Parts: sequence; structure tokens; C-alpha cells
Amino acid sequence: MTAAISVRGLTVRLDGNLIVDGVDLDVAEGEWVTVIGPNGAGKSTALRAIGGLLPHDGEIHWHGTPIARLHRRERAKAIATVMQSPVVPPAMGVYDYVLLGRTPYIPPLGRESASDLAVVDEVLAALDLEPFAGRRLDTLSGGERQRVFLARALTQGAGILLLDEPTSALDIGHQQEVLELVDRLRAERGLTVLATMHDLSTAGEYADRMILLAGGRVVASGTPAEVLTEANLAEHYRVRVRVIDGEHGPLVVAVRGNPNATV
Repeated sequence: MTAAISVRGLTVRLDGNLIVDGVDLDVAEGEWVTVIGPNGAGKSTALRAIGGLLPHDGEIHWHGTPIARLHRRERAKAIATVMQSPVVPPAMGVYDYVLLGRTPYIPPLGRESASDLAVVDEVLAALDLEPFAGRRLDTLSGGERQRVFLARALTQGAGILLLDEPTSALDIGHQQEVLELVDRLRAERGLTVLATMHDLSTAGEYADRMILLAGGRVVASGTPAEVLTEANLAEHYRVRVRVIDGEHGPLVVAVRGNPNATV
């Protein structure tokens, strides 16, 4: 399969501190890869660098093209990023916020076209957001806002979707709603998804492959069953768990007790 994302030797330093240390990863077109790891492992930093949002060392290619060769508008047309807490202007309306996703297609000093508005209408309909189009973002629930953030990303028309903790601060019902939506859109639109997630069981249910980061390095990669092992989690999360076969992937259950004890 063709690699939509190819990363070699990704290294990121923030304020002189080494956060990501020589990470290699590939994501094939149409694949869903989820990056996991304990707090401070470098997950979000790596994702931001892959999205072209942070300075870095190493090589990052999108569809075979080095990101350094792409102009800002070309980058926005190729890849869309949904961060944990996007900055939203005060009193911003849902429709106007989603329309911001069409910015790469609007000429400087120009206005949105009828085709831009049509894209927004299509995405709002696809995500069942039409009833909220006239609402302000700050009046929506967490799950509703998360769908709006995703809608803005989809209006960019990018084939690669980067999701940083897409279910953070959501209850279990809204978590499932958002992830099922991403998975459906991936199938319908051929999207490539690279995500970071904390909930290991949920991550294992949706990802085709997983990458475990610890100390800024890749310490395990493979299918969810290959990465979510009791040994891996005990070593890198310092937690005592049991891993159970689930309907869609391994389920991780924390076990009370000494994390260094044998399960």
C-alpha cells in the first residue's frame, strides 16, 4: 500500500528539552493508526510536528512529498488537524467556524464561493449538524462541539486526518459517537487517520495498527493485540492490568495492586 504519511528520524526539542527522539512511522492510505503512551511520552508533540505545526529534525513526507516543499495552502489541502482544545473566537457561530475550513481555497482578499458554501452544507448534513448551524459554539455540549471541530477539518477536503485525543473530556456515549463517525467517514471518503489516544481499550477497538511511545521513542508497534500486552503496559505505564479479548479488539482492565507484581 502507498504511504500517506512517512516519518523518519523525527526529533523535536521544546525549550531545549528533547521531547520526541528519532521516531519512525508509516501510515498507509486509508489506514487508521493510533499512537499511545504514558503522559509525557511525546504523543501530541509528535502529532503536531507531523502536521507541520512544530519545528523538527528528521524527514516527514505526505504522499511522497516532503512537507517542507509544500506551501501553507497546499498543506491545509493535504492534511487536517483536530487538536484537543482548538482556539475558538468568542461568540463564534457553528456555520462560520466550519466555513473556516475552506480558507485554503479562498483567494487572498477574496470571498467564499458558492462551491465553498456547498461543501460546508454537505459536511454539516453528513455529521447531522444542520440543526446547530445557527447556534454559537459555546452553547453546545462537548460531544456536539467535537463534531463541529471535526466538521471544520473535513471541509478542508484533506485526505489525511490527524486527531489529538479526539475523545478527551467526553463521556462514554459521546466517545463512541465521535469515533464511530470518524470510522464511517474513513470508509466513505477513504480518509487516512493518525490519532493519539489515552483510553487503551477504545484505541484498540478502532485502530488498524498502534504505536507505543515512551520517553519520546517508539517502544512497540503492530496490531492492537501485538502492542496492548500485559508486559508492554506494565513496563511502560507502570500499571498492573489484564488484557482480555474483546469483540473488536483487546480490552485493557486495570488490576489493583503493585504495578511491579506478576499478573
